[in-house]
Amino acid sequence: MDLWIIATLSAAFFQTLRFMLQKHLSTHALSAGGSTFARFVFAAPVVVALTLGYGALTRSAVPAIGAGFVPFAIAGGAAQILATVCVVMLFKHRNFAVGITFKKTEVIQTALAGFLILGEGVSTAAVFAIVIGLLGVLVLSDMPAVSGGVLRRMLNRATGLGLLSGAFFAVSAVCYRGASLEIGSADPLLRAGVALSFVVLFQVALLGLYLRLRERGEIMRTLAAWRVAGWVGMTSMAGSLSWFTAFTLMNAAYVNALGQVELIFALLASTLFFKEKITAREVFGIALISLSVLVLIRVL
Repeated sequence: MDLWIIATLSAAFFQTLRFMLQKHLSTHALSAGGSTFARFVFAAPVVVALTLGYGALTRSAVPAIGAGFVPFAIAGGAAQILATVCVVMLFKHRNFAVGITFKKTEVIQTALAGFLILGEGVSTAAVFAIVIGLLGVLVLSDMPAVSGGVLRRMLNRATGLGLLSGAFFAVSAVCYRGASLEIGSADPLLRAGVALSFVVLFQVALLGLYLRLRERGEIMRTLAAWRVAGWVGMTSMAGSLSWFTAFTLMNAAYVNALGQVELIFALLASTLFFKEKITAREVFGIALISLSVLVLIRVL
């Protein structure tokens, strides 16, 4: 099995664990900003230490960094912050499995972002699979509990947050791939570690400044919730390192397409841990998106 496939499956698993913990934090202890900050502040020292340790262990020289690295890394880091906040806010409107499914619209949007930013296209068969996934999103976006016609039920706050999170995650994925390609090293793990270290330190500084100015006391509340927030950071570190490794090795659209196996993990988490009821319509929507994943895997 190719390394990028192993890395993507690992990333999807750890990301599901992180979102489970963030859902708990945002519901019981922290704001959306604080819950997002937790994933960066507790992960940063571990990521940097692991990267330095790996470099020393393999006796790797400091890689050359291209001119496009910093712009790509900053754009990707900022987009990831906004995407994560959208997902945490989304959990207040829909259940865990459906929330994650909306977030996974990133696979559709990553294909477009990858073409516009990096000039990386996808095959015709992959486009067909992506359309199947889009149909699944349309099924999930309908909220029968909202009064009015079908259009009004589909154009709701939850749908907007979900699609917006997917757009931001798509931009971050493509920018992270662009940043990793600017690192002059043949070792994908070293490239992933260097890129992730820079990004996570930038995210701690940027989001920390925002919380200091707009949500006073939230930084201390985040640190005080270390028993759960610390695990958010650890699962974030494991997931992010896996994502960066996969993006280093493969087109971001294909990585995010395979990453849709996260939907299966989310469905299990929703029913087994959060005791949330999944409706037949939601199962159908999730099944359509899962089918698009299988088709994409088949055509890779």
